[in-house]
Amino acid sequence: MGSRTVDSSFMSAHLPDSVRHGVDHLTESVHEKFRDIKPKLRGWLHLGTAPLTLVAGIVLVALSPDTTTRIGSAVFTGSALLLFTVSAIYHTGTWSPRTWAFLRRFDHSNIFVLIAGSYTPLALMLLGGTQRTVLLLTVWICAVLGVLFRVFWTDAPRWLYTPIYIAMGWSALFFIPGFIDGATSRLGTGMAIGVLVLIAAGGLLYTLGGAVYGFKFPNPSPRWFGFHEVFHSFTILAFATHYIGVSLATYSLR
Repeated sequence: MGSRTVDSSFMSAHLPDSVRHGVDHLTESVHEKFRDIKPKLRGWLHLGTAPLTLVAGIVLVALSPDTTTRIGSAVFTGSALLLFTVSAIYHTGTWSPRTWAFLRRFDHSNIFVLIAGSYTPLALMLLGGTQRTVLLLTVWICAVLGVLFRVFWTDAPRWLYTPIYIAMGWSALFFIPGFIDGATSRLGTGMAIGVLVLIAAGGLLYTLGGAVYGFKFPNPSPRWFGFHEVFHSFTILAFATHYIGVSLATYSLR
């Protein structure tokens, strides 16, 4: 038996570099797949949220008082609907490697689009002049660059791209005085406080979700409801909070 035992280190040392690297990559991929076996509820939360987002978005657009607010409402709804729909398709299905890779790129890229889409109605309603232009240009340029980043660097480490999402999400901090002035003058003090608190709360929920995703914790039930489902729950709660805030601001302008 000992004479037929193969010394793996000897084999590894004498294999061509290209073959050895290929074997190493395959081994890492297999380990990654085993680590990421999907819980049974993976994607189902977003699958249920997508049609609700469509209905809620139609209501928001229909009740928007003018062209500017309708555009903002449509962009906000469209970005969220895109994220929830693609996420549901990606996470609930079983795909070929090529389709899986495409959907993964699409899914991760949509986070940048949702961030920019969430800023759009607020900037259009509450900011004016140069501030509005600067913020919208900034977030949408960042969104385009973020999409390209995720499309062309699919294996970027989680510790790198998760903070980028969070940093982009909180870029509005530089425009807080403008948002406060715009909300107070256009919505009234009471409504302004409510809207701004909801927007900040939604941002905090997105940030907590990003932390869960980045640290893969908590992971309450890997078989049914793992850390990724906790992350998805935070995204749904955050979007709902932002939707209420955007709706209140929009309807106050009627």
